[in-house]
Amino acid sequence: MYSIIRNGVYMDIQLKKGVLDLCVLYAISKSESYGYKIINDLQGIIDISESTLYPILKRLEDKGNLTTRTAEHSGRLRRYYKITASGLEKLNSGKKDLIEIQSIYKKLFGGNI
Repeated sequence: MYSIIRNGVYMDIQLKKGVLDLCVLYAISKSESYGYKIINDLQGIIDISESTLYPILKRLEDKGNLTTRTAEHSGRLRRYYKITASGLEKLNSGKKDLIEIQSIYKKLFGGNI
């Protein structure tokens, strides 16, 4: 099993991948957004860099969880991302999964995550 370490804590890569997907979907669930804004919106929740974010956005787009449009902003092209019905389903399913994980954690270790 692959894992990464952050702040002295190991997190399974597949688990973190799922959590990052949910965070990105959450960030665009209220209104369309763009890369820099998504990173700022997630600040204080989870650390995510541009080099991590854009492959996630591409993967979510390929799976039909979001759509994109390009528009000019201040003389430059900016790509905007919008969640789809499929993306909302993934987000809601992910919320249920996280609640279940928290329940298991409480049973094993007591207290909150």
